[in-house]
Amino acid sequence: MEAEAPRDQLLSRIVRLRLGYEGAAEAAPRSLILKIGLPGDDNDGPFVRGVNEVAFYAKVAPAMPAGLVPRCFDSAWQAETRQWHLLLEDLTDTHEIATQWPLPPDEKLCRRMVQTLARFHAAWWDDPRLGGEIGTRVDAEAARQAMQRHAAAFERFADHLGDRLSRDRRELYERFFAAAPGLQARVLTYRNVTLVHGDAHVWNCFVPKDGSDDLRYFDWDTWRIGLASGDLAYMMATHWYPERKRRFERPLLDHFHAALLSHGVQGYDRAALAEDYRRSVLMHLLLPVLQMTNGIPPWVWWSHLERITAAIEDLDCRALLG
Repeated sequence: MEAEAPRDQLLSRIVRLRLGYEGAAEAAPRSLILKIGLPGDDNDGPFVRGVNEVAFYAKVAPAMPAGLVPRCFDSAWQAETRQWHLLLEDLTDTHEIATQWPLPPDEKLCRRMVQTLARFHAAWWDDPRLGGEIGTRVDAEAARQAMQRHAAAFERFADHLGDRLSRDRRELYERFFAAAPGLQARVLTYRNVTLVHGDAHVWNCFVPKDGSDDLRYFDWDTWRIGLASGDLAYMMATHWYPERKRRFERPLLDHFHAALLSHGVQGYDRAALAEDYRRSVLMHLLLPVLQMTNGIPPWVWWSHLERITAAIEDLDCRALLG
């Protein structure tokens, strides 16, 4: 085995391992990807890295259609040390990241991405295993307590920003927290819900170099039960500026909905997706707050705040706040 030079990401380290074998091994992989925590990271913050992604590859990936995620050969999580690793299929030679961050892909590729998300979401749509074998169902009291913690984190966020957070935006957040029980009630029905990626930006998707539809999503550390629209809001409302969003948001939502239906989802019309999407955009107000709380640098979350608030205005999401 030969290890290439490690590549440190924002929250993890990636090492490509080149493998050799004694004897016949035609079907064995010639290389694998080792994913581990960053060296020196005690992993003792509010968000514990690795544990959810290890659980995803251990429990979720084996139970879903093939070809949606890289294959996992081994995974482990050590609760005592909070150390973890994943040994994943190496797609370096066959796949690539669509664009260099922060440049968005063209519309054609975005359609392929939302079609892949729709295939994943449809596979888990209202699955009876959700909340039992797979994932956790949160009740109203747990959701209320979580929102209280988020509201406290927002106060620290607002104090940190000072006059960089306008009075209008502070009032938007205040209205959001006041209306949160109603917004959370939708997902707590646990109807027309699925598993969501939770970090489904376009740079967390491996795109095949041959132009096929073999797209694979990776970085599954924030998967959970939720609304499918949350992944779309994260992809578009959080990462796209208003001009691009206005051109492509509706057609991509149309394409996503059609793909859901083609993969067997029933009883979920296009209007329901539109309302869920607006709710999801509002819920992404929490993202900059949580990212700052978890030590993500401002060059990530400051632009998110700008784009999310712009999307709220474009979609008249304030109307959902009462």
